[in-house]
Amino acid sequence: MNQIKILFFASIRDKVGTKSAEMNIPNGMTVSQLKEKLGEQYPQLKDALKSTLVSVNREYAFDDAFIPADAELALFPPVSGG
Repeated sequence: MNQIKILFFASIRDKVGTKSAEMNIPNGMTVSQLKEKLGEQYPQLKDALKSTLVSVNREYAFDDAFIPADAELALFPPVSGG
């Protein structure tokens, strides 16, 4: 098992009600699998996670990226602007 830290930003933080969480995940878990797990743990996030941007150790990561041990992840809602 790997322990990771997850940081929540903007509307994601509002939905979860906290700015960070620590979680134990199995070795070899992908970002997509983590999103699924977070959707189960925080049902209010389920719809938002489809378009959430994720960074792993301060670099944006795609859904198929593996999460390394002791990683710091950050979840951001999609950003739009003009």
